[in-house]
Amino acid sequence: MNKRIKSIVIGLTIIVVFILIFLPKLLSSGDSGQAMQNPGRMNIEVPVSAHIVSYEKLSNNIFTTGSILANEEVELRSEISGKIVEILFREGAYVSKGDLLVKINDSDLQAELRKAASKVKLVEDREARQRQLAQNQMISQEDYESTLNDLEASKAEYDLIKAKIDKTEIRAPFSGVIGLREVSEGSFVTTSNIIARLQSLSNLKVDFAIPQKYAAQVKIGDELDFKLSGSDFQYKARIYAIEPKIDPSTRTLKLRAICTANYKGLFPGAFANVELNLKQTDEAILIPTVAIVPELKGQLVYVFKSGVANPRKVEIGLREEKQVQIISGLAEGDTIITTGILQIRPGAKVKITEIR
Repeated sequence: MNKRIKSIVIGLTIIVVFILIFLPKLLSSGDSGQAMQNPGRMNIEVPVSAHIVSYEKLSNNIFTTGSILANEEVELRSEISGKIVEILFREGAYVSKGDLLVKINDSDLQAELRKAASKVKLVEDREARQRQLAQNQMISQEDYESTLNDLEASKAEYDLIKAKIDKTEIRAPFSGVIGLREVSEGSFVTTSNIIARLQSLSNLKVDFAIPQKYAAQVKIGDELDFKLSGSDFQYKARIYAIEPKIDPSTRTLKLRAICTANYKGLFPGAFANVELNLKQTDEAILIPTVAIVPELKGQLVYVFKSGVANPRKVEIGLREEKQVQIISGLAEGDTIITTGILQIRPGAKVKITEIR
């Protein structure tokens, strides 16, 4: 019984050794034979689409939002507290610089002004008499100088009261259109009350901001286009001022442009969609975005040459929705692969089925 078991174990051992030694060789010879029967299987050409590189025009446009501003705008307020006795402007009307708009009660100041004027006249007469006496050496020079100082003090008091009366008259600081009034005749106003708003609409401005990476590419005089929400009409403006500091909270640069024409239908405070054309390149290399293969140290593309896909590192610039600018790595006339990129490897044979 033991001999029989021993014979079975020896037989199984021989079979296992045979399998381990000869089976891999048999499989290898079988694959070689199959490869000999199908020699084209190891050199399959991957069908791909391609793009031929050529120079194109590239416009570097920035799209952002902004606000319409009046050329000049001010909130009309009183410099002193008092009761309004007269309103001399019509809401929504055009006013000229210096026009009297609102008058505040100044009856008490007028009385003080008359009193001060009377005092000035009295001291002037006394000064004139003492000047003659001083010239004839009938009074001392000290007495005359004291009277002269009294005259200067009286005139200063008169000027002070007159300045207070001037503050009771609110005049237009510049020519423009006055808005809706916030007060009525008889209202008591303080320095915090807004009477109305005055805006100069001769030239409207556009305020907007761009990312800091474009800060070095903008300059005074650059033109831009903008549209209002709900309108397809394209307005034009020109940059005339640039904020000399990047906003640390948004990392954007603020710019201000002025409209090149006196457009109708524009109102201060309106929302604007701004398009700024920074620079146009006439010889830019643009390729489809799908041709870019990202890697750890940058990007590459596959260039078709003599039926083989060759990887080439590139440096990209501006990105658009379907195209990307190539700054270095490609030249005019190169053929790059745009489809089938996941199926090919460096040195793989490819076949172009379509050129887009």
